Amino acid sequence: MCFLLTGTALLYFSCTQAPEYPIEPVIKFESFGKTVLEQNGKDTTELVFSFTDGDGDLGDIDSLNIFITDLRSNFQEAGFRIPFIPPQGTGNGISGLVSFKLPSSCCTYPVGGPLACSPSEEFPFDTVRYSIYIRDRALNMSNVIETEDLVLLCN
Repeated sequence: MCFLLTGTALLYFSCTQAPEYPIEPVIKFESFGKTVLEQNGKDTTELVFSFTDGDGDLGDIDSLNIFITDLRSNFQEAGFRIPFIPPQGTGNGISGLVSFKLPSSCCTYPVGGPLACSPSEEFPFDTVRYSIYIRDRALNMSNVIETEDLVLLCN
């Protein structure tokens, strides 16, 4: 009787289908390692987002494929790259987490204030939020996500 139950359980798990995802990557913001940073590249935080991709063609050896924009100015930060992810067999749908170090940016100030990136006692902090999207090897673009706010210490 015990053998029959074990055999049935193995049969059930071997017949489950791999999840089906759209061929365009789908991403979701997960977290920052820390949310308060010193400005001007003096600090970093770990940025983590999750992904799914139905045809599993994420990553590249040479091309940038993570695009991050500072929403204060619409300035696109330096690009980042997901390393090449090889095909995973007949069902190529993949999911996982991407994690990388994001350097801090500069504080920006109202018109007439200090120059960007310079210390300021009048404006001790700034907040920045980023938008992020990725592109797979077939040039399918993911959805665009926004991060939580990061606080930049300006002094």
